[in-house]
Amino acid sequence: MIDPKAEYQSRLSEWSRRAQAHERAQLRMGNLRLLFVVGLVILAAVLVQTRVGLGIVLTIVLFGLFLTGMMHDRILKARDRARRAMGFYQMGLNRLDGSWAGKSSPGTEFLDPHHPYASDLDLFGAGSLFELLNTTQTESGRATLAAWLLAPAAPEEIRARQEAVDELRPKVDLRERLGLIAAEAQAWIRTETLIAWAGQPRVLESNFVRVAAFCLPLASLALYLSGLWVLSLAVMAGQYGLARYWGRRVHQVVREAGVAPGDLEWLAEVLRCLETEPFQSERLRRMEAEGRHDGISASEAIQRLGKLYGWMASGTNLVFVAVCKFLLWETQFAFAIEAWRARFGPKIEVWLRRLAEFEALSSLACYTFEHPADTFPELLPATASAQIEAEGLGHPLIPESRSVRNDTALGSERRLIVISGSNMSGKSTWLRTIGVNLVLASAGAPVRARKFRMTPVRIGASIRNTDSLQEGTSRFYAEIKRLADIVRLAGEGTTLVFLLDEVLSGTNSHDRRIGASCVALSLVQRGAMGLITTHDLALTRIVEEVQPPGLNFHFEDQLEDGRMSFDYRLRPGIVEKSNALELMRSLGLEVARPNRDDLQQ
Repeated sequence: MIDPKAEYQSRLSEWSRRAQAHERAQLRMGNLRLLFVVGLVILAAVLVQTRVGLGIVLTIVLFGLFLTGMMHDRILKARDRARRAMGFYQMGLNRLDGSWAGKSSPGTEFLDPHHPYASDLDLFGAGSLFELLNTTQTESGRATLAAWLLAPAAPEEIRARQEAVDELRPKVDLRERLGLIAAEAQAWIRTETLIAWAGQPRVLESNFVRVAAFCLPLASLALYLSGLWVLSLAVMAGQYGLARYWGRRVHQVVREAGVAPGDLEWLAEVLRCLETEPFQSERLRRMEAEGRHDGISASEAIQRLGKLYGWMASGTNLVFVAVCKFLLWETQFAFAIEAWRARFGPKIEVWLRRLAEFEALSSLACYTFEHPADTFPELLPATASAQIEAEGLGHPLIPESRSVRNDTALGSERRLIVISGSNMSGKSTWLRTIGVNLVLASAGAPVRARKFRMTPVRIGASIRNTDSLQEGTSRFYAEIKRLADIVRLAGEGTTLVFLLDEVLSGTNSHDRRIGASCVALSLVQRGAMGLITTHDLALTRIVEEVQPPGLNFHFEDQLEDGRMSFDYRLRPGIVEKSNALELMRSLGLEVARPNRDDLQQ
């Protein structure tokens, strides 16, 4: 396997060398242009003395400045491209060393507080799973990746994605080209707007009017040059009437442009990158086969549309605006754009949805390349009894150098695990570790584990419940609403994995004990399996009330010299000690020690 850090550092060094070389070249070219101007001024002074025409001198000066300006511009573009490539690989190194959080797109627009697990498992927001995974370039690509994280795929779809991701894993050059296009665009390419525009009915359909808009200006010009001024004025009146009658529809086409010409150019370049890349997996080859229509590739069609919009926009140039008005420039190109929409509009959504899927696969492939030790989960048949088995399971959002790994197993013989321990000992993180890896596995990505086997499952989590002023709900009410939703989900279709953190901690111990027991029994009776965490040791007895019986595990903490320490190792059984009071005393809180009489009572 390629070491991703060494590969990124090598490529970053190469692009840095290129950027420095281009920077030196542009400085030399700037100095050369200055010397060129000074030399030509001196030459002009000499030529003036010899009575040679100044027109020749000015022509030489303008031509020289134009030529060196073009060369200078090419050097600057090459330098900027190298700098964008440096940023691309620096971002990859940030992901590898754990300093990536908050430096990319958080995807908060996809966060639904009522989703069964999105907010609980940190799927969106700063430092989220989406921010770690996302390398998409288009609006649709972002939405597709988010949708894959929010809903588990069918087993056959997961296997197809795994095959495609595995093929894309080593294609760093392809990801580099796509990343540079995105960096040049400086924003997400608005493909959803283009899809909506392409699906609308045509506004301009008359071929006769389109031909007339082309012929009338030429005819009036020819008549004018022939001296037939009256006929020329009559034809021009016809031009004016045509422009007035169709003006509203023409302006509608202009206003409803799918995306800017620059976005279309970048989109065409993205599609061209994929069309020139050979693929082997069935999923990628199918996407490649759907990228042509009437013998024209998707990139060619999009590029044509970009040129049409570009030419139409050039009609507003102040230098040529009068000529363009006379030639019915805007009308002609509006009809051309509508003809394009009639021909390629039905294929736009197919092309861009496939592109969005590729971008999502490429994002997962980038993550796979950067974590070569992560493994693809083994998918067990849906007909097998529900189970999850993980060895060396770690949290994907925690840097591997700091990640502590543990094993876990759930199945028909062990549907409930209760985890006890103090606050900060690792209980909530362990629930998120299991949940996030299930999300990755269900999306077709590798998981942070040495070994991972699973049947198709859904997830229901109650880890991060908060009150809401807008909805008028307390934290406790929000939690019981979420628990009710999870219980309902447990009775619907695919086996549910529930992850309940500090269940019912917002009420008294008596109600918490009864309520938690009822929730656990309801879930297990509906075929669900999962974990419950608590620091209330009375809840550890729940494992004895379900059938088959569950198991207790715990995390420990150590208090040394007034400081709490944790090893985050999952151990069997119930936690046997608590250092909460000692920790409070170490921070200066006056907590009385119980006397011997109190202990006897």
